[in-house]
Amino acid sequence: MLSTTIGRLRIIGFIEGLSYILLLGIAMPLKYIYDLPQAVRVIGMAHGVLFVLFIALTVQAKFVYKWSFMKMFLLWIASILPFGTFYADYKMLRDDSAAA
Repeated sequence: MLSTTIGRLRIIGFIEGLSYILLLGIAMPLKYIYDLPQAVRVIGMAHGVLFVLFIALTVQAKFVYKWSFMKMFLLWIASILPFGTFYADYKMLRDDSAAA
């Protein structure tokens, strides 16, 4: 799975989506309810790196698999929505990985 661009994109998408849920569901409440901002620093930094990596991999996949701009753009939109990368993986990437 790591040998193809689409495989790397799917794995990073899963981890990025998980980091986003952890950021919104655990780190943010810890910061604003219990005044513990450390979790936001750690999870937020990890999420930021994973987000940039996801965007870069979508650009790479666009050229490798000759995707339309719209497909890449929809993956970008999915990456900013909670649970969006999971939905995008199921609807848009799973079939592409079988063909790769």
